[in-house]
Amino acid sequence: MRILKAPQSYQEEIRKSRFLAQAVLLPSAEQATELIAQLSTPSASHNCWAWRCAQQQRFSDDGEPGGTAGRPILAAIENQEFDQVLIVVTRWYGGIQLGTGGLARAYGGCATQVLQLAASEVLVPRITVTGHCPYSYLDIFKVRIAEAGALLNSEDFDAEGAWLNLAVPDAELAGLLEALSEATRGVSVLQVFDPS
Repeated sequence: MRILKAPQSYQEEIRKSRFLAQAVLLPSAEQATELIAQLSTPSASHNCWAWRCAQQQRFSDDGEPGGTAGRPILAAIENQEFDQVLIVVTRWYGGIQLGTGGLARAYGGCATQVLQLAASEVLVPRITVTGHCPYSYLDIFKVRIAEAGALLNSEDFDAEGAWLNLAVPDAELAGLLEALSEATRGVSVLQVFDPS
């Protein structure tokens, strides 16, 4: 799977109708409604959209004939293997009917083009872990964190060291757990974060 590195737009005129496709990163499904509102143009004929975030996905034809807009946009997201993405394709009607096949090709094609133009990267599955690291090992452990491709979400300092909250690539978790345990002779360990 891939994710966007930056927002992207693509514009095309098809039989006198103007189409504008906009793709943005969707970090969580809860942000979809707000992003759709931001990207939509109220004066346009239609603002059709689709999004995918982890196991959730939604789409809307926004008044176009059923299955001619939202589903083709979602199909483009799936075919281009993107996750955490939201696409709004805005249409300004130009007076020529495209038919259901033409609409599906236009909406799906614009969505495909915007994703192909977008800067993207491979989505790395990460697991959140927490643990305490003494000051004497903190610098060397931060080097190991960077080498593992982990992200430091937060650090809170106390008298002995720092409480770390990390997002670690699944494949690097065992090595990072072992590195901290070895460096501190088992005094410090990382635990999988359970928010419940």
